Parts: sequence; structure tokens; C-alpha cells
Amino acid sequence: MNRIKHIFQTRSEKVIPFITAGYPSKKDTVNLVLAAEESGAAMVELGMPFSDPLADGPVIQEASQIAINNGVNIAGIIATVKEIRKSSQIPLALMGYINPLLKYGLEEFIQDCSAAGVDGLILPDLPPEEAEEYLTLCKSEDLCPILLVAPNTPGERIQEISKAANVLIYCVSILGITGGKGAAQQELENYLKRVEAYSSCPFVVGFGIKNRADVVRINQMAHGAVIGSAIIEEMRKKKNSVAVMKSYISKITKGNH
Repeated sequence: MNRIKHIFQTRSEKVIPFITAGYPSKKDTVNLVLAAEESGAAMVELGMPFSDPLADGPVIQEASQIAINNGVNIAGIIATVKEIRKSSQIPLALMGYINPLLKYGLEEFIQDCSAAGVDGLILPDLPPEEAEEYLTLCKSEDLCPILLVAPNTPGERIQEISKAANVLIYCVSILGITGGKGAAQQELENYLKRVEAYSSCPFVVGFGIKNRADVVRINQMAHGAVIGSAIIEEMRKKKNSVAVMKSYISKITKGNH
């Protein structure tokens, strides 16, 4: 069974770090994923750096630019996943943008992801209306297409998106970019109640999550909390990115690692 599908069969507190592949250096990515798993992460999102990102704030944009300067590309990221799979079965989702994938060849990309051990894909700039081929290919390779909803997504559309995704959807908690201030408590609660009412599959929440309190709050309302910019900010301050990952994830999970 697909690893993402497997972990979301049970409702439990889940922390999902976002790591920009190739940041701070190419050799760090495998160790960062293993450190996240060891410290209690339930799943990892690997960002595929792109020069014109739609949903990423300045922190992740800068990390992407550094990764691109480090020579990171799609083939290299798929090779990194193969490397991770030698010692870990943690669920992995790749997040990126549609243009580089079309250049690579969408069918080939999805087949290569599946062969390497990728479990899911997140493409913020591919609207469901244009995603038919992508969804069909994902299904044929047992990959989870993790589709996005936002606070202004109408209920019926949440229903359609969750049916198309089938396994997991990603709730953007604010209208804006990553790394910003999280949504106000009441607004967030109302929004996630609406998603709960209309979605036919589990959902995780990202954007604006920074600490243990945020993780607890989000997991009470959703099925997992995604944290990205806050970890990268810490890495910027300190030399040892693997040590940063270990201590950060340990602090925001139940603290029993």
C-alpha cells in the first residue's frame, strides 16, 4: 500500500517537515530526511527548487535559489529519493511546479518517481480542471496527488477536490505565501470545520506553523501539520543543518525522541 495512504488510515498527531532538496547543500538532503524521521516526523515534503515559485515566501525562495545554484535538478532529486529508500520507509511527497515537469516529460516523471519510492506529489500551480492526465498517471503508478484547497475554496469545490485527490488534501491556512503569519484562530477553526464537513479524505495544514503549540492546535482540527519556513530560518542561523532538524522536530513533536 502507498505509504501516505497507510499513515493516514489512523488519526494521530503528525508533523510533516518541508525540506528544500539541495539546501543548504546537495549532500545534506538525505541526512535531513533521516534526521527528521528519527526525531518524530510522520512524513517529509521535499521541495523541488524552481526559479519562479508561486506559493513560496522569501525564506523558501532563497533556499530554492541556493539549491539551484548548487546544481539541483529533477533527476538529482529522484536519485536522492532512491538513496533515502536504502535506509528509510518514511512517506515522501515531492512539491514543485508544473513547468519543469512538462519539460522533463510528465509521464516519465511520474513513472520515475514511482520507481524511486516517491509516495505523493504536490503541484500548487496545477488547477484540478487541467489535471486530468496528471491524476490518471498518478493513479496508474500508485502515487498520491495531494491537491490544494484555500480559505476561499467553496464547499462543493472542496468536495470535488478531495474526491479527485482521494487520499490526502493540503489546506493552505492563509491566502498568501509561506512563512507568513498564521491565520487568526477563529478564522482557521471555521475554515477547517468547513474542510472537515466537505472533504471525503484526510487533510493536512501548512503555512504559518512554527512551534509545538501550533502543531497541537492544527492536529486537533486536521490530520497533520506541515512546517517549512520556520525550520529553514533556523538552518540559516546555524552551521549544522542536520542538528537543527533533529532539535527542531524533537521540540515540536511530542518531545519523546
